[in-house]
Amino acid sequence: MNQPHPATPLVAILRGLAPAEAADVGKVLHQAGFRALEVPLNRPGAIECIATLVKLNLADTLVGGGTMLTVAHVDAVHEAGGRLLVSPNCNPAVIRRAADLGMYCAPGVATPTEAFAALDAGADALKLFPADMVGHAGMKAFNSVVPAGTPMWPVGGITPDNMEGWVRAGATGFGIGGQLYTPGTTLDELAQRAAAYVAKWRALKV
Repeated sequence: MNQPHPATPLVAILRGLAPAEAADVGKVLHQAGFRALEVPLNRPGAIECIATLVKLNLADTLVGGGTMLTVAHVDAVHEAGGRLLVSPNCNPAVIRRAADLGMYCAPGVATPTEAFAALDAGADALKLFPADMVGHAGMKAFNSVVPAGTPMWPVGGITPDNMEGWVRAGATGFGIGGQLYTPGTTLDELAQRAAAYVAKWRALKV
């Protein structure tokens, strides 16, 4: 494994984050207990946001990019200081490049074939995406064949209310997007939502 596993394996997916808001958003999420921050690259300003979040030097926190589809994306995020790769797909060349750079790699998979290809390329965690397509039964099947201890993170439609079912099915973390943050979310709203996710996670893991 490359980078240390996030202390709280809840990944905040900050799609559409504006560079001017990045620092305040990062601080609010860290205060709430999030220790992994992902800025998807398919919106303007993502690399600048990643660089801003990295400069905050938040304790025990992985910062990186999402929707990382190419080796060039990996290089750009790494140059900005990002050490987390998240993607919606399994591209072994992209995973391998990030792993070679010492980044924590969480590529997207939806089949066992993709899962093993990702692990063979150097993935540290598997992002089950879209989670509602894989389902609880699918997650249990994944866990029956992948190496024991492989982090499994459902992504897509995750709320505090449905986390328990996923944890029972074997989830060891989550990626949380629009239910946590969308452009226009106030810092107070973000703090409340983030606290609800962290509280639910801690209650489930006691």
